[in-house]
Amino acid sequence: MKKTIVIVDDHVLIAKALEGIIDNFNEFEVIYVCENGKDLIQKLEDNGKVPDIILLDISMPIMDGFETAAWLTQNHPEIKVMALSMQGDDNSVIKMIKNGAKGYLLKNTHPKDLETALIKLNSDGFFYPEWASKIIFSNLNKDKETESTVRISDREREFLKYTVTELSYKEIADRMCCSPRTVESYRDQLCDKLDLKTRVGLAVFAIKNGFAG
Repeated sequence: MKKTIVIVDDHVLIAKALEGIIDNFNEFEVIYVCENGKDLIQKLEDNGKVPDIILLDISMPIMDGFETAAWLTQNHPEIKVMALSMQGDDNSVIKMIKNGAKGYLLKNTHPKDLETALIKLNSDGFFYPEWASKIIFSNLNKDKETESTVRISDREREFLKYTVTELSYKEIADRMCCSPRTVESYRDQLCDKLDLKTRVGLAVFAIKNGFAG
């Protein structure tokens, strides 16, 4: 069975061309196309067809890619989000990752490379080309500077260790011998301190700063 994909892009001609390219791939098929995040939410609610992967543009009217990625991470964490944009600057890449994107590609990507990226995203759970990986790692020192100026308690450090696992918040609470509400408070406090929005962002921070060992 082919993995299902939804394309979210306000440039209809580009979206339709992309749909045609992907439908020629052996392992994937596009089930519908949306013009922005709000349109995506509406279609998810109306037809109930939840895709395996969403290819998400960033610069869109009404609801852009950053907002949409954060909403999907909160409401449909099972969907793998791949940013597909003309924007390859550091801020866009880091912000999309912090908002939950599992991959990042530029729109000038060759179709064969797109297919490879989708296969990797599906099998490994993430895909970042070399140029995007360099941006991520170049921000390591910035994150460490942030950590050094932010007070993180021992219990918050313990919670960070679990963010990179598959454990639910309830299971993390059991490991930490506290209530799920307390675990959620650790999450919220860390998100506020580190200016993050999602568990994915916390997990990336934990890995970069050595809390995941």
